[in-house]
Amino acid sequence: MEISCLTDGSASFNVSLYNSNNTVSTVVLFAVGAGGLPERYATLLHTLVASGCMVVAPHFERLTSAMPSEDELALRARRLSLTLDALVAPGIAVVGVGHSIGAATLFALLGAQMWLGPGKHVGITPDSRLTRLVMLAAPTRFFQAPCALDVATPVPILAWVGSVDNITPVSQTVWLVDALSGWPSVELCITDGAGHFSFMDLIPPHSKEPLPDKQAFLEDYSQHVCKFVLGC
Repeated sequence: MEISCLTDGSASFNVSLYNSNNTVSTVVLFAVGAGGLPERYATLLHTLVASGCMVVAPHFERLTSAMPSEDELALRARRLSLTLDALVAPGIAVVGVGHSIGAATLFALLGAQMWLGPGKHVGITPDSRLTRLVMLAAPTRFFQAPCALDVATPVPILAWVGSVDNITPVSQTVWLVDALSGWPSVELCITDGAGHFSFMDLIPPHSKEPLPDKQAFLEDYSQHVCKFVLGC
């Protein structure tokens, strides 16, 4: 794993770069949740690299509010696209994989409109390079305004959530899958007994892991995600 420092106007940000030793045909753009550090998802990222993918994962400041601001969301979306500009060659397939707010931000890059409330649209420029999307424990209330999904680009989606997630409940992911019923491929996975942070190797302080065999889940879901990413 290497760290690249990229520029965003007068500011800078770090990107973790995980590169396979093989010829890379697929790049995973990984979007973290509120915590901000990709290394908290070590099993998933290392499994993706072992499958032959290159992973690029921007770092972000930790979100301190349950409801991000428009500026925070726009910054995250912009830096995801800047990461592709700087580190990914044209013509290589890019698959988005995101957890929590990261998943929602990637979905916005497909053209889905994010709303923080009535009259509070988040201006995000879509990115046509995303060819598939994995959404782990995604908050989908941002997209429930009328017509918010009308201009989103239909790509295959894998939506995964834990049955005991009390931050982004199962109902939010089920709503999304139902709303995308006309899309070519939308897969729903619900893991019994998993919580919001079960997708992470390193969960936030003071959080409790509900799964009795966390490592088995990490390895299983990571393999499933790899197969989806590679179109298997």
